[in-house]
Amino acid sequence: PEPGRCAHFVLRKRRFCRMIPAPGRRFCGEHGHEEEQNDRKRIPCPLDPKHTVYEDQLQKHLKKCNSREKPKPVYFVQDINAGLKDAAEIPEKQGPLSSLSLEELQNLIIKLKKASNGLELHLKEQILSHQALQEALSDPKNGESAFKHLKQQASILGNMEKLHLLGPGRCFVEFGAGRGKLSHWVDIALENVENVQFLLVERATTRFKVDGKHKRRDSIFERLQVDIQHLCLNKVPILEKKKLPVVGIGKHLCGAATDLALRCLVESYTTCCDGEDEEPAPKRCRAAQTELAPHKSAGNESTTEDRKPVAGIVIALCCHHKCDWTHYVGREFFKSVGLGPVEFHYFQRMSSWATCGMQETTSKTSTSEDSEDQTNDTEEHEHTLSRTASGSDTLQGILSAEERKEIGCLCKRLIDHGRMEYLQQQGYKAALQYYTESAVSLENVLLTAVPKPSLIPEPTI
Repeated sequence: PEPGRCAHFVLRKRRFCRMIPAPGRRFCGEHGHEEEQNDRKRIPCPLDPKHTVYEDQLQKHLKKCNSREKPKPVYFVQDINAGLKDAAEIPEKQGPLSSLSLEELQNLIIKLKKASNGLELHLKEQILSHQALQEALSDPKNGESAFKHLKQQASILGNMEKLHLLGPGRCFVEFGAGRGKLSHWVDIALENVENVQFLLVERATTRFKVDGKHKRRDSIFERLQVDIQHLCLNKVPILEKKKLPVVGIGKHLCGAATDLALRCLVESYTTCCDGEDEEPAPKRCRAAQTELAPHKSAGNESTTEDRKPVAGIVIALCCHHKCDWTHYVGREFFKSVGLGPVEFHYFQRMSSWATCGMQETTSKTSTSEDSEDQTNDTEEHEHTLSRTASGSDTLQGILSAEERKEIGCLCKRLIDHGRMEYLQQQGYKAALQYYTESAVSLENVLLTAVPKPSLIPEPTI
């Protein structure tokens, strides 16, 4: 061991522990059981067996252990955005692609192409930019990875501006916020705009957050550390207080997180958490919508009930291979074209062919965090599927790399079309477009949605 460091050898890491022991000791507190210390015994913590504690200090430790169950925030509602509630509909676990026979694989591809007939598969290219990022984009100090992120953020802001979503009296909710860089640039773009709020939703603790640097009085940044699956926006205090129109945003919102976010915005938030509030939900919902709706006048037949508190949705899609039938919002569309959970399982696995083909996979881990430190061209959420899981052994000599890529893209578009249909049924005008070049990010599709004209909420100044 290094001088002054713990003498315990960590087999998993193949090195000595780097903690500093107490004066006169060879081992740190965690590994002190390896030497006699007045016959005190260390035992695994019952809350998290990855660490140990002195047995005679267990009760004291349990009160401050970081793994203890913490009080749930007021906006936590168990599984409110989870999707399927009927256990009978939850699909059985399916095997990997490599377990399929050649005939089964060919039948899946036939079903995929049949279901895709008539869909808009060639997306419009809408690569835009925004003045707020011009200085950063021209700064030579930014490396290649940072430059790629900036180009994507600039295009997302450009698309938001085109949809008239950058304005006063809005609450921007960034799902899968990570460090909060997308909200940061939205705030920069709204430099002289008043009455703006930012909610940054991230289930994990995040280092090097940028939202703490914002000191402007007229914009409010608040972090919500909660899984999107359990987030009831209507119970977030600052939204309860002001009831500003919400704009949902996200950059590379991973797999099922996109479906959870869509349901969070257009179902649980719009319906005001029915059954979860102490006061009757319809009363509260009408109150929220009355503030967003214009006063009724002669010739204006719209009612407060047909207004929507969500002004828009702009989400850069990612990681279709991590989607889940249980949470997927486009199940009705899949059923309408004769598909079900089994086909969905294999299509989501095949979707990885669009971005990784049969190349050797990297050791990178998919996360829900937006990290500026990623340097691989395949972006921060690209795949960890093994060659066996993606079915490469089965496909050798059957499909060319180009054919696999085409099938992977088809799977992505089919899954995304289900999301579009869901939004349209909920009263939104939804669209998919390429928002950046594939050389910048292979995950380069942006999902946008705004309420249909009669449902657009007016901003609250």
